[in-house]
Amino acid sequence: MSPEIRKRFFIILFVIAGCVASLIPINKRINLGLDLKGGMHLVLKVQNDNLPTAQNKEDAVLKCMEVLRNRIDGLGVGETLIQRQGDNQILLQLPGVTDRDKALDMIGRVARLEFHLVDADETKLKDALGGHVPDGDELMTVKKEGGTPILISKAVALDGEGIKDARVDFDRTGLQPKISMSFNDKGTKDFGDLTTAHVNERLAIVLDNEVLSAPNIREPILTGDAEITGDFKFEEASTIALALRTGALPVPMTIEEERTIGPLLGKDSIEAGIKATILGGVAIVFFMCVYYLIGGLIASAALAINLLMVLGSMGLLNYLMPGSQITLTLPGIAGIILTLGMAVDANVLINERIREEIDNGRPLAASVNTGYSRAWSAILDSHVTSLIAAFFLFQFGSGPIKGFAITLSTGLIASLFSSIYVTRTFFNWLISERIIKSLPMVHLFKKPNLNFLNKKYICFALSAFIITAGAIDFMHKKDSAFGIDFAGGQIQEFKFDHPISADAIRGLLKSGKVENAVIQTFPNAPENVIIRTQDDTHAQVAAIFKSQMSGNHFQVLRIEKVGPVVGQSLRTKAVWAILLALGGMLVYIGIRFKHFSFGAATVVAIFHDVLITLSLVLLSGRQIDLLVVTAILTITGYSTNDAIIIYDRVRENVPKMRNKPLADVINESINQTLGRTVLTTFMTTLSAVALFLFGGEVLNTFAFVLIRGFLFGTYSTVWIVSPLFLWWQGDKKW
Repeated sequence: MSPEIRKRFFIILFVIAGCVASLIPINKRINLGLDLKGGMHLVLKVQNDNLPTAQNKEDAVLKCMEVLRNRIDGLGVGETLIQRQGDNQILLQLPGVTDRDKALDMIGRVARLEFHLVDADETKLKDALGGHVPDGDELMTVKKEGGTPILISKAVALDGEGIKDARVDFDRTGLQPKISMSFNDKGTKDFGDLTTAHVNERLAIVLDNEVLSAPNIREPILTGDAEITGDFKFEEASTIALALRTGALPVPMTIEEERTIGPLLGKDSIEAGIKATILGGVAIVFFMCVYYLIGGLIASAALAINLLMVLGSMGLLNYLMPGSQITLTLPGIAGIILTLGMAVDANVLINERIREEIDNGRPLAASVNTGYSRAWSAILDSHVTSLIAAFFLFQFGSGPIKGFAITLSTGLIASLFSSIYVTRTFFNWLISERIIKSLPMVHLFKKPNLNFLNKKYICFALSAFIITAGAIDFMHKKDSAFGIDFAGGQIQEFKFDHPISADAIRGLLKSGKVENAVIQTFPNAPENVIIRTQDDTHAQVAAIFKSQMSGNHFQVLRIEKVGPVVGQSLRTKAVWAILLALGGMLVYIGIRFKHFSFGAATVVAIFHDVLITLSLVLLSGRQIDLLVVTAILTITGYSTNDAIIIYDRVRENVPKMRNKPLADVINESINQTLGRTVLTTFMTTLSAVALFLFGGEVLNTFAFVLIRGFLFGTYSTVWIVSPLFLWWQGDKKW
C-alpha cells in the first residue's frame, strides 16, 4: 500500500472513529424533536401594544420570559426552550409535556392577585344589581359561594407583589384543597396594616379579575400568612399556587401557534421513520450493487459513511454546544432518507463517467482518475445549488423544517467527502493492489440516439393543461387550498380503540354544535381520525367523545393550532423562501456557466416544476402546508442538479462538435447523460416511495410531493429547459 493511500485510509478511519465517539452515548448525543418524543411547541404573543413607551414594551417581554422560565422550572420540565422571536413573540418548547390543558392554564394565567375591600352597604348592592353601580365600586360574583353577587371597591388595597411563597394545603376535613400563602417582610407589614385597619370588614381576594373568596377580617393578621379557599380541584389549586409564587405576568399573552404531539404519535413516528430509512437504504444499496457490481459496493460503503457522518455531526454539535438545540425531527429523518437518495447521484455520475472512459479504451487506473476529474464540476455545482435551497429552508422554516434543512445540509456536505474522497480511495487501493483488473457494470442505455427536442410542443401542451387545471382548482377552493400553517385553524388527531367512520364523527360533532369541521380518516389506519376546524374546539370535541363514545376509548395523538396572523406570516415567508432560493440559484448558475440564457431557462423550468407540483397537490385533494413548501424547495435543488449535469456535458461537447447545430449538441448531451438521469431519478424516487409507503401519515403528503416533483423535475430538465435555452440562445455561440 502506497504512503498516499495509507494516509487517505487513516483520514477516513479518523472521521469514522470521530463520528462513532460523538454518538456515545447516543441517547445523550442525539436529541429527539418534539414530533418524535412528544411535547408542546408554542409561539406566544405578548400583548404589549398598549404600553406607553418602547422601553415598557421591551420590559414586558423580558418579564414574561422570566415568569415563564420560573413557572416551567416549577413544573420540573427538562430541556425546555424559551426564546424570543421578533418584537413581541416568545417561542416555548416543552419536551415530554402532553397534559395540554394544564400547560396552557399554567402558561396563559396572568396570576395577578389583588385584595379589595368589600362595600357592605346593602342599598348600594341592590342599586348595582338594578344596573346602577356606584362610582368607585365594581359588581362581581364570588366563586366560592356559587356566584353570589358582591360589591367591591375598585381601588386595590394590596397587590400580590409581596408574596414570598404559595403552596397547596387542605382544610380541616382533609378533602378540600386550599392555597396557603406567606408574604415577604414588606408584604407582611402591608398586609398587617391592612387587616388592622379593617377588622370586622370583608376583604375580597381577586385573582385575574375573579373573586375567589371574600372572608371577614376577624382580627389583625400580623404573621405574614394568609390563605385562599374556594371550590378548587387539586390540579387547579396547584396551578394557581405555582403561578402566585413565580410572579404575575405584566401583561396577558395569547397563543399564536401551538403544536402538541402525544407520546403515542411520537413512538409511531420513530418506528415509521426508522422503517422507511431502512427500506429506502436497502433498496438503494441493492440496486447499486446489482447495477454497478464492485462500483456499487464501494458506493454503498460510502453511503453508510455518509449516514454516520450526518448523525455524528449532530452528536458533535450537541456535545460542543449543549444549548444548540440540534434535534432529530421527523422531517429530519426524511432529510436523511432524501440525502441518501441524492448522494447516489454523485456515485452514479462518477460510475457513468468511468464507464465512458473504459468504453473509449483507456486503462482502468486512467479511466478512474479521468472519470472523477470530469464528474467533479457537475457534482460540486449540484451540491451547491441544493445547499442554497437548504439555506433558505433554514432561514424561513420553523421547528421541524429547520431540522430538515440541517440534516439535508450536513448530508450534502458529507456526500462530497464520501462520494469523492472515500470512493476514490477505495478504487485507487483496489487497483494499485491489483485486487481488481476491470470494472464490469450492467449497461441498460447503450448509446441511445433519441430526438428529445422535437417533442417540445407536446410537452408544453401537457404542462399548460396540468397547470391550468391546478389554477382553476385553486380559484375554486381559495383559502381551503391551504393547510392550517398558512390559513390558520386547528388540527386534532385522535386514535380510537375501534374503527369509526367519518360520517359517525360528523354526526356527533354536529349534535355538539361543532360546525364546519373537516373530517379525515385513513383506509390503512381506520382507528385514526383527523379533525380540522377554524377555531380551537378541542375541549368541546373531547367532551363530546367522552360522553357519546364511552365504549370506544381514544387517545389524543396531536393538536396543532395556528392563528391567522401567524398563518399569513408563514405564507409570506414561504413565498420569500422560494423566490430567494430561485434567485440564489440563478446567480450561481449564471456565474458558473457564464450564460444568462441557461440560468433564465433553468429558473423558468423550476417555476414550472413548482406550479405543476402545486397543481398535482391540489388536484389530489391535499392542502398546501409547510411540509409541501419544504418538499418543493427540495425539488428546486434537485431539478437544478439535473439541468447542471446535462449542461455541463453540453459545455464539454461544444468544442468537440463545433460544426454541428446547437440543437444536435444538446440532443447528444441528453443522450449521453440519459443513463445517469434515469438511474438517479429512479433511486431518489425509490427513497421517496419508501417514505410514502412506510413513513407514516404525517409525512405522506411530503413524500407524495417529492415523488411527483422528482419525476416532473427530470421531465422539465429535458423537455422544458432544453427548448427554452435553445430558443433564447439562438445562433449565439455557447
